[in-house]
Amino acid sequence: MTDTASLDIRFTQFLLESKALKFGEFTLKSGRKSPYFINAGAFNDGRKIATIGAFYAEKIAAEIEAGNLPKDIDTVFGPAYKGIPLGVSTAIALTSAHGMEVGYTFDRKEKKDHGDGGMMVGTQLTDGMKVLLVDDVMTAGTAVREVIPKLKAEANVEVVGLVLSVDRMEKTKDSDLSAVKAVEQEFGFPVFAIANVREIFEAGRRINTADGTPYVTDEIKAAADAYLERYGA
Repeated sequence: MTDTASLDIRFTQFLLESKALKFGEFTLKSGRKSPYFINAGAFNDGRKIATIGAFYAEKIAAEIEAGNLPKDIDTVFGPAYKGIPLGVSTAIALTSAHGMEVGYTFDRKEKKDHGDGGMMVGTQLTDGMKVLLVDDVMTAGTAVREVIPKLKAEANVEVVGLVLSVDRMEKTKDSDLSAVKAVEQEFGFPVFAIANVREIFEAGRRINTADGTPYVTDEIKAAADAYLERYGA
């Protein structure tokens, strides 16, 4: 896959090669049974985590260029635990590939009472800082609602946005809004994704396995369409 291919196609290829995108039947945290699952735990070596960081940085740079994110982001925040390597690798890629001097920050699950102490690791938060959140996949927005009070308890920071790897495009349990739209409405900052599930399934139709068949077969596509018909926003 060449660099001229669109971001969603290159990203889908990477998800499939990394075995981060799986098909079958998976019970989500929400209790829904999904025919697909995206597992950030599959980015488990240096090459994969560097590549996912580069994808996040590419998306962030594009949104800065489009005027949707500020140029002067102070730190990239990745919530513990899965968000930690995402935040660190994104900060590295923004610096090395896009010339942005940006910090990284993540939270501890328990407050440290010795040494440097505190709830945060990395770039310490101070009033007025512009903080960009990164996370893997949002189904209900629970992680965001947990992390915003933690950030605000540290300092009066400005959360400028959230970047996800994948937008599952599902409505929340108590409304017809998607989790992404609900978070945007509740907190007032934009949410972006490297790709959404519809883009990923469309790309998967065009990417073949070693034996020449598409990764996303008619059967997989039908199951995904039925799921999104039921739960999609």
